[in-house]
Amino acid sequence: MLRYLTAGESHGKCLVGIIEGIPSGVRIDDKKINHELKRRQSGYGRGPRMKMEFDKAEILSGVRRSITIGSPIALLIKNKDHSIDSLSAFSNPRPGHADLPGALKYGFSDMRSVLERASARKTAIDVAIGAICKQLIDNFKISLSSRTISVGGEVIVSKIHKKIDLAKRNKDTLGGIFQVCVKNVPVGLGSYVHADRRLNALIAAALMGIPGIKSVEFGLGIALAEKFGSQVHDVIAYTRNKGIYRKTNNAGGIEGGMSNGEDIIVSCAMKPITTLANPLDSIELKTKKKTKATVQRADICAIEAAGVIAEGVVAFEIAKALMDKFGSDSLAEIKNSLQSYLKKIR
Repeated sequence: MLRYLTAGESHGKCLVGIIEGIPSGVRIDDKKINHELKRRQSGYGRGPRMKMEFDKAEILSGVRRSITIGSPIALLIKNKDHSIDSLSAFSNPRPGHADLPGALKYGFSDMRSVLERASARKTAIDVAIGAICKQLIDNFKISLSSRTISVGGEVIVSKIHKKIDLAKRNKDTLGGIFQVCVKNVPVGLGSYVHADRRLNALIAAALMGIPGIKSVEFGLGIALAEKFGSQVHDVIAYTRNKGIYRKTNNAGGIEGGMSNGEDIIVSCAMKPITTLANPLDSIELKTKKKTKATVQRADICAIEAAGVIAEGVVAFEIAKALMDKFGSDSLAEIKNSLQSYLKKIR
């Protein structure tokens, strides 16, 4: 069973993660982990903290001489800015953020205690965990990539940059749409037997867990509802060289909660960043009087980073589904199980 937990606050001492269930025999390159962390900090429209933090993951356990040994892998990312105890309190929540519901749920008068964990800063450790999973599934030639589809309705890079510049001048923010593609996924990951084992449900839940994500689509997504079945369902074909395949991929690589052998294509819509330099109207929680929302250090747009984070959480779900079907204690045994299965279904 593959699982992980993370801990840490935005301005705490560090972010930590423990992933359990990675088999023995997987080569782990910490440079690849740190490359993913650097990708997460890039992108047009990122805020000033990206120039302050130079994220680097330290592997604390579970790896010996760059090879996994089957025990839990612990990761540590130190925060350069760890001023959590000296930062000012606030009680004027930002519309669209976790500030207000979090304070009401946990009984806080100071919403700093919500912000610190609800912040997207925590996704750095998710990316590091995902980088471990990428190195596991790379042994099976499974690869992931992401790309920006649009920002604020614009699809051309030059226009996207201009719109982000406009948002910055106006002290505003922007969201957008990005897409993740997973290639070379074997048929049959996931299951139709129970809802919580459906691969699309697991991936969608992981993606919706990323701060700011408001919708998830597989393949054509919502557009499927506008067409006839004869126009959208992917025709099944067979050739000796390719085996069984689909002539199109409108389903986005998943049918009945299971991978069907085509690329898994999933798109996400991210809302605009909730901290505005020109803040929206809000209330002061104690007095209930009208005021402006708090202003915190934030990005103008983080759509490229969101795509990298999404790669990480999807990588975990693919690795977990792979382990659920072919899992064993060592990489060599998993490879043997997968090869036997692929030979059988071909």
